[in-house]
Parts: sequence; C-alpha cells; structure tokens
Amino acid sequence: MSDPDDSLALAEYAPGSAAVLTDAERWPTMDAAGAARLRRWRRHPAAPDWVHATGDRLTAEMVERTRRPLPTDGWLEEHLGAARNLLAYRGLGDLAALTDFPPITRQHLVDDLATFVPLDADLDRMLHGTSSGSTGAALLIPDDVEEVARGFHLMVSLVRAQGIDWSPDGERLAVASVVFQRQAFTYVSLVSGFAHRAMARLNLDTGAWRRSGDRVAFLRDADPQVIAGHPTSLAELLQPELRGVLHPLALFSGAMAISGPLRADLEEAYGCPVFDVYGLHETRPIAVRTDDGPFRVLDRRVHVEVLDAEGTVVPEGAVGEITVTAGENPLLPLVRYRTGDTGRLVRFADGGIGIADLEGRENTVFLATDGRRIPCVDLTQQLQTHGARGWSIEQAADGSIDARIVGGDADAVERVLSALLGRDVDVRRYERLIELGEGKPRRYRSAAG
Repeated sequence: MSDPDDSLALAEYAPGSAAVLTDAERWPTMDAAGAARLRRWRRHPAAPDWVHATGDRLTAEMVERTRRPLPTDGWLEEHLGAARNLLAYRGLGDLAALTDFPPITRQHLVDDLATFVPLDADLDRMLHGTSSGSTGAALLIPDDVEEVARGFHLMVSLVRAQGIDWSPDGERLAVASVVFQRQAFTYVSLVSGFAHRAMARLNLDTGAWRRSGDRVAFLRDADPQVIAGHPTSLAELLQPELRGVLHPLALFSGAMAISGPLRADLEEAYGCPVFDVYGLHETRPIAVRTDDGPFRVLDRRVHVEVLDAEGTVVPEGAVGEITVTAGENPLLPLVRYRTGDTGRLVRFADGGIGIADLEGRENTVFLATDGRRIPCVDLTQQLQTHGARGWSIEQAADGSIDARIVGGDADAVERVLSALLGRDVDVRRYERLIELGEGKPRRYRSAAG
C-alpha cells in the first residue's frame, strides 16, 4: 500500500495520477458483462492499489483485424519503402536494398525519436510505453493500439500450437503480467478480442499489497490462465504459497535470459510450458523457444541479421550483434536496429531460422590468471549444469571475482569457476532470485577482460 511518508515514493506511481480517458473510450466495444467484470476486479477486497488505468481502445473492426497476424508476403520491400520516407534517412542517397541502410542503435532513437516516426503516422492510434533499456537512457516508444492487441493473440497462437486450448474460462484472468519491484505500474484491464475477459499487471513484491495475505487471496481468486513476466518475477511463483493457488496453462518469460534450471523448476511446479521470448520493446517479439535449444525466429514481420563491429554481415553461424528489421509497429518502422545482444544464426531442419548462443546484451569476457579470455557463455554452461537458477558474476580490474548464485550447488560452482578462471572464487548462494536485485540484474560484468 502506498505510504505518504515514504521518501522513496515516486509521484508517477501514485494511484490514478495519469488517468485521462473514460471507460467508454478505453473499451469502445465493452458490454454489460465486461463492465461488471471490470468493476469486480477493480473493487476486489484483496486487490492492490491500482496505480494506473488503461484499455485497448479497439473498435469492433479493429478487434477483428487484430485476431489475425499481419501478412508477411512482400512485407520487407514495402517496409523499406516506408522507411525511405523517414526524416532520419533524408540525404543519405539511394537506399535501394536493405544493406544500403546504415545500422542504427538505441541512441539514435534517444537522440531524435521523431525522425523515425512516419510523417503520415496516425497518431490517434498511438499509445506510449517506457523502455529503460539495460543501460539507462529511458525512451518513450510510440505503440500502435492494433499492434499491442495483436501481441496478445500471438501469445494465444503460441500456446495453442503446443496443443493447449487457451480460450475464455469463466471469470479467470486471461493473463497476468507480473513484476517484482519496489514500485510499479499496476492496473486491471479487459481484452476486447478475448470475450472481454480481464487481465492485470501485478507487482508480486509483498509491499505492494494492502494487507498480509492479500497477494495469495487475489491470485487464488483470479487464477490467471497465463502468466507473463521476467525471470525475477516468475521465480517468485515458486514460493509455496503461490504454487498452491495457481494453475497456469503456460508461462511466458521475457526481458532478460531465463536459466535452464529456473525454467525446469517452473515446468515441474506447474506442469506447463515456459515460453522464453526474445525481443525488445522497440522491435516487439523476435524469437521464442521452450527448451535449451536455439530461439526460433517468429513467422512475422521481423528480419534478423548478425553484424560485426563495423556493421558488416557475418557468415551464417558466426557470432556477432543481433540486428533486427521490424515491421509490426507502423509507428516505428525500424530498419537494421542493433540490439546490443550477441548470438549467431542457425537453420532448423525445416528451414526455419534460429538464434543460438544468445547471451542478451552481455558479450562479456573474463580474464583468467594465465591471460586467457573466457567468454561468458562458458560460465553459463557450467552454472546451468550445476543447477543455478540465476547469477551475478563480476570481475574487478584486479581480476578478483564476486560470484552470487541463486539455487544450485555452490561448492560445485566454486570448483568449476576456479578451474575456468585459474583463481580461487568464493560463491555466495541465495534462495530467491529477487535477492540479486530488483528488475533486470546484470548477469555478467568484467572490468578486466
């Protein structure tokens, strides 16, 4: 519950501070049953203080369109045509082919986002979302209402492709998006294209709830069909009091890498698939996997390249920076967006494209005492083999190592890290992922490599 005397409280998280639309404007197709459902969850006796209010703003025609994925035939050439008219590319000469476009980075968007928004963009369809990135530089991203709604139906299609019937089920929440942090935007909403079933964004931090026991009581009643979050928040679902009240059809993990042991623990706890989604707010979902293999690039308007430091495409199978051309969001038609993540492209037996060895913004190299440079992927393999659900490994300029793990065999991890790096490594073991820090803690840092 919010505390008026909390010196760390931020004004933007005050309940209702940003509400500007009426319910009729948020859900143009809302019927009486949907309105009653909304009231029920807003006023639920165990509900948290809802900080925000938001809706999908879809008309009946938009609801029907968003149930279907955008066609992909010929999309790339059409996309490049739209990009050529962006102010960002004025004066750059003939941009005839994809490789003629200069790669861009997040900093380009931070410096002048407006030049990457089409001049004829329909801003009446715009929502905005904040992306802080992994290294700061917060960015307000223009989101298209239909594209955001289509993202929910992408999740539905992925779940159904696993043979699971995800359809409206009584008064269960359709989906709960969960975070675990001191302050967060929380809200309850309706999914117009899913029979006006409710969804919610929830903060699993116990301090976000009015009374002890409210978190369990609310989740028991809501029993969300699907739960989405990042590994830190999903790891909280392993707490016994939550395991006993939740029955998800599927879990979705994003925003940061989920370890194999954590995914396995969640699968065992809930008997459902865990979708590991790779994507950025700027690009939308790029690829997904449900095992330890490569991520499969989604069959949507997304094109993936791997570039070297100079911006040249590397041979297939070589490691480089994941660079994405993304055409799902008409308000931000990105071309050759350097993600800061490293990996390599591979092909599946059926011809599909995959991304392997994805470390997610962290091509960190550690320095062994004999001068060898040890890539962080070597540490990842050992940490997962010995059961760590999460970790933070930092090397100081003098070569010393600060190693913290969640779960797993600390003695075994000490042995393998010491052997890899040629130095004694002390490992501190924790039980809960949140103990590594809120939000998206960095897995690797090195000032020596």
